[in-house]
Amino acid sequence: MPRPEKIRLGELLVQQKLISEEQLTFSLGEQKRTGRKLGRVFIENGFVTEEQISGALARQLNIPYVNLKFFNVNQELLRLLPETQARRFRALVLEEKGGALVVGMADPTDLFAYDEISRILKRAISLAVVNESELLATVDRIYRRTEEITDFARELEQDLGDAVIDFGGAGIGAAGAEDAPVVKLLQSIFDDATQVRASDIHIEPQEKRLQIRFRIDGVLHLQTESDIKIAPALALRLKLMSELDISEKRLPQDGRFAVKVRQQQVDVRISTMPTQYGESVVMRLLNQGSRTLRLDAIGMPPEMVKKFRSIVNRPNGLVLVTGPTGSGKTTTLYGALAELNTTERKLITVEDPVEYRLPGINQVQVNDKIELTFARVLRSALRQDPDVVLVGEMRDQETAQIGMRAALTGHLVLSTLHTNDAVSTPVRLLDMGVPRYMVATSLQCVLAQRLVRVICESCAEPYEPTPTEREWLKFELHDAVDGHKFFHGRGCPHCNGTGYRGRTGVYELLEMTEAVADAANHSDPAHFMKVAEEQMAGNTLRRHGVQLATQGRTTIGEAMRISNQFED
Repeated sequence: MPRPEKIRLGELLVQQKLISEEQLTFSLGEQKRTGRKLGRVFIENGFVTEEQISGALARQLNIPYVNLKFFNVNQELLRLLPETQARRFRALVLEEKGGALVVGMADPTDLFAYDEISRILKRAISLAVVNESELLATVDRIYRRTEEITDFARELEQDLGDAVIDFGGAGIGAAGAEDAPVVKLLQSIFDDATQVRASDIHIEPQEKRLQIRFRIDGVLHLQTESDIKIAPALALRLKLMSELDISEKRLPQDGRFAVKVRQQQVDVRISTMPTQYGESVVMRLLNQGSRTLRLDAIGMPPEMVKKFRSIVNRPNGLVLVTGPTGSGKTTTLYGALAELNTTERKLITVEDPVEYRLPGINQVQVNDKIELTFARVLRSALRQDPDVVLVGEMRDQETAQIGMRAALTGHLVLSTLHTNDAVSTPVRLLDMGVPRYMVATSLQCVLAQRLVRVICESCAEPYEPTPTEREWLKFELHDAVDGHKFFHGRGCPHCNGTGYRGRTGVYELLEMTEAVADAANHSDPAHFMKVAEEQMAGNTLRRHGVQLATQGRTTIGEAMRISNQFED
């Protein structure tokens, strides 16, 4: 293939009538002012999409455009170009064709990159255009740090040797030992976990080995196994980073710290627990840069978003979000807070722990050790003249009653509760000892939710339901089951062979209308449940799960899984 020629992107897009002269002039000014790439300025201002730029370059250069989202790369060929160069030149080796290597580039007019790639590969190359965002996502996914983590673990093992080391002192875990093998190993673990979108890291000592697992899309995956000897060094270093008591190994401890991973700040919540073979460490990763804080971006149906927004914008009342641990309740509450966070409102949160730091909001973390409980902080918060109060969880009768009274006296209170569905939540409050009149008058709505895995777009294919699945679907779809198409993921490099990539929410909303509030005042729980179910009119978790399956977003198995959680 001949060496490409440099192309003026702005003129090319004007020539192909994708942008106007005015938009080009504006973008050139923005480029000069901010120093950002011109293509990025076009995209950020909504003048063109990344796909349109790639298509324009492909047409001009007469080379193919490859959509990496649906392209299964050959990992052996891809690794012919080292990760550093792949990131630097925004390039990937895609395939071998006609005796040449096909290299996908975000900017195939970059002459320096073309020459350097040719020199590194020492092969004839032909070019293709790929989207930069998809290219970087592919690099993150393919260039895993598994080998690097294994190497650092071995290095740490050799560093420790066979000698008995006093891990109660500074030693290998000292705060300044940035070149120590334990530090390099942990940094690689955090880098890899962030690349594969892991939400948790589990470091678990077994009888003869140390097991490190990542939770990705709600499911645990084994990352690596190492010698058990390195477990105390890892636990010690993590305790030092989170300022825990390094001499205490018999009791569980909780803490938090922050690490910088690929230019992003990641808050880490850490929990240690003594087990038979050493201290088990679990870390929850809270990436401040990638948090979705918009109610219309978490998977809630549009009509439900509209209704929920209108409720949380009321001046007072109690709004509850329910579901099991890890069902996305915090995301929903923070989405509501982000929309309520204006200069006219004072917002206070009472949490255990504070997961995400939001500007403009007064966030308080409870501390039972000094008797700074939910109830005590909540009483103080109400004397701070708030408009909106978020209570992380209504754990006991005292907290629930204070929250209810706050809702009755002109405050909007947001909180969570662990119940199976929306209908059973008011009954649960009564069981906690909250007076019936309080539930009926202060509770505005209950939002119940779960998370389901989303089918990988790159390997989705039609799926025929099993007889069991067909019978389950008939409960919602009746005789229309055959009128719908269903899909599942075959498994590919994009999803690490799981068939799923990402998660989305499944929701049901019970609004405490006048009829439902009257029923809540009724002494018969069965009567209330009947009225509440009629008010929801079939808009249940099960119904939403089936809708996602019929839309090809998730599998029937995932919809059944979240439904069966509360149909035991």
